Amino acid sequence: MREIAIFYGFGVAVAIAVCILWLAGDVLLLAFASVLLAILLSDASRRLQSWLPLSDDLALGLIVVVSIGALGLLGWLVAPDIAEQSHQLVQALTRALQRLQAWIQRFGATNNLPPGLPAPDAVASQASSMIARAGGFFTGVVGGVASVVIIVFVGIYLAARPAMYVNGFITLVPQRKRQRAREVAHELGNVLGQWLMGKLLSMLIVGVLTAAGLALIGAPLALVLGLLAGLLDFIPYIGPLLAGVPAVLIAFSESPTLALYVLLLFVAVQTVEGYLILPLIERRTVSLPPAVTILMQTLLGAFFGLGGVALATPLTAVLAVLVTMLYVQDVLGDPVPIPGENGTGDSRAESG
Repeated sequence: MREIAIFYGFGVAVAIAVCILWLAGDVLLLAFASVLLAILLSDASRRLQSWLPLSDDLALGLIVVVSIGALGLLGWLVAPDIAEQSHQLVQALTRALQRLQAWIQRFGATNNLPPGLPAPDAVASQASSMIARAGGFFTGVVGGVASVVIIVFVGIYLAARPAMYVNGFITLVPQRKRQRAREVAHELGNVLGQWLMGKLLSMLIVGVLTAAGLALIGAPLALVLGLLAGLLDFIPYIGPLLAGVPAVLIAFSESPTLALYVLLLFVAVQTVEGYLILPLIERRTVSLPPAVTILMQTLLGAFFGLGGVALATPLTAVLAVLVTMLYVQDVLGDPVPIPGENGTGDSRAESG
């Protein structure tokens, strides 16, 4: 009877968890984004305290003030150019699609297309409608300013008193498991903090390299396309593709040769990131299997849309740590290294 009760109890718990994810998924993603910001702020505060003798509150306040000031200064310097180039981006994409259609018809490629493929007119029409709906997407982003404000304020409060919230969560765990729960929470903070710092560095390098390369080869809208490439680099595998397609299309509206140069530039930047930047970063952070990451992006994207795709990688890192520590190590008794330990086998979590 006890085993039957445990079995059905586990099933009920899974069903409840699925219902919560289905009904409150957006709120949970908002909370997870707030936790990521809190971890980033806490990690930056600790690094500042290693250089300067500051209290926790003073270090966090200085980080927040400097971050807001830097973002404000950056916005004041480049916001006019970004706003103008963003407006030109939609118009340039429309012209690029029209020129692509004319180029296909000119070389008679439509006669050789398989009968199952859509006609170029239909493709151009659908792409144009997608571009038109992009305006609605950006309007939704502006309408989501409230979500950004919530993430910022909740993240700051979490970073200001992290022990209070962690201890509150630990009290929900049975006493004999609380020490292990603290180890898991500590390891999750380490892994997410390392991943965030590495990802931000990678995004900065990709954005700067892309913008500089586009400017050097004379591609239009270099600033906004470089910014787009840097931001979308937060999403592995899918982000670079989303950033490269509009850049190549806009360059194609100028000339096919320029489009080829832009394509080669994006390939070169991604090659540098994949073979030079990421291996250096992953020495101090978690390395996730590409197939697992892509599957998680697909799954979370189907349930939660763009937000799920954007947060799929850190959520995958969380699941990897939880499965390794709570199932493989505790249940199976296999002393495998925790993701992020880089195969050293020494559990940082054991230090508490």
